[in-house]
Amino acid sequence: EPIAERAGKDRRGLQRFIGQGGWDHRPVLDELCGQVAREIGTPEGIFVLDPSTFVKQGKNSVGVKRQYCGQTGGIENCQKGVFLGYVSPMGRTLVDERLFLPEEWGLDHERREQCHVPKDVRHQTTCDLGLEMVLKRSSVLPHAWVVGDDEFGHNADLRVDLHRAKERYLLDVFSTTTVCDAQQAREEPRLTHLGWTQVRKWVDTVPKEQWARVEVRDGSKGPVVYYATRRRVRARWRSRVSPMEEWLLVLRTDGAEPEYRYCLSNAEESTGLDEMARAACARYWIEDCFERAKGEVGLADYETRSWDGWHHHMTLSMLALWFLVQEQKRLKGKTPAMTLQQAREAIAELLRNPEADAQALAKRVTRRLKRNEESRIAHWRSAGALPPLYTRSEREVGQ
Repeated sequence: EPIAERAGKDRRGLQRFIGQGGWDHRPVLDELCGQVAREIGTPEGIFVLDPSTFVKQGKNSVGVKRQYCGQTGGIENCQKGVFLGYVSPMGRTLVDERLFLPEEWGLDHERREQCHVPKDVRHQTTCDLGLEMVLKRSSVLPHAWVVGDDEFGHNADLRVDLHRAKERYLLDVFSTTTVCDAQQAREEPRLTHLGWTQVRKWVDTVPKEQWARVEVRDGSKGPVVYYATRRRVRARWRSRVSPMEEWLLVLRTDGAEPEYRYCLSNAEESTGLDEMARAACARYWIEDCFERAKGEVGLADYETRSWDGWHHHMTLSMLALWFLVQEQKRLKGKTPAMTLQQAREAIAELLRNPEADAQALAKRVTRRLKRNEESRIAHWRSAGALPPLYTRSEREVGQ
């Protein structure tokens, strides 16, 4: 509504454009991926699979169901989207999306018709949707890894499918996942004769000297550090031994009560531990993207109930996020510490008031940046270290 008012247009026309417009969102996402590849694509890029939920009232919004909601941490009436993010040393953003359609919606012809769900759309698991996006975008966006949380990693079929597609993955798994030693599996093909153990129990046997300290990224208060260890293993797949060997990677936080993350990867044996640990932590940047998308461009703020309306809103929100990423990237050429939120605030003020004094606005932004930089330096000095410089390769991703 504020956009329509600012443009002097009838808000109902804009609402119809999003909720009922007959345009296809898929070519728009194709163009988005092409731009992302040209602007921030690098061979070391990372695909990040991540679901996101949207709390809704009633039962008439497309795909809505009582299910686990990451937003609240409990069972809620919500929609679930599956998103593909892209992270590289040049930046990060969301590049594709799918709406999860629960099984009961597959046979509910009345609600499907009300929400204009296409007849050829059927129920697919979140893993199927994630794999579909990876395979569709893999030829356009250069990348070295596919990462995701345990909703994807626990599915052995997905890991096998990614391996067969020659995609190098690193996916979180549950602490109760059972594995056996890879060397033992080479010598003993019978499933029941292998020494299976839960990954959380194996960690208890790892000597202290086998944990390596890894700095995964720079934080505002100093480097973010994990301790990592790994082992070559085989996992289970369809009641038999998985067809490929995998790395079991374990990340541990420091402190009296450390937290653990468990990941499985089909990376080559020659892959460095540091590289794997940093790739696993790339999920942080997509979580950051969701915070920005929901806080800055209204990803979760919609009232449309239809299939097309949901996809239209998500596509336009992802375009808006990409616009802000590009503006932040452009402004960082002159002000390296500029954040996406500050870029958005400056653009919003100029759009609200084209007569605004740009020089006065620049001075206000500069004062805020100076305060932030002084705080950053103070945090690093308190740790007895010098803060890293803002460089294109590190700061584009690191802030």
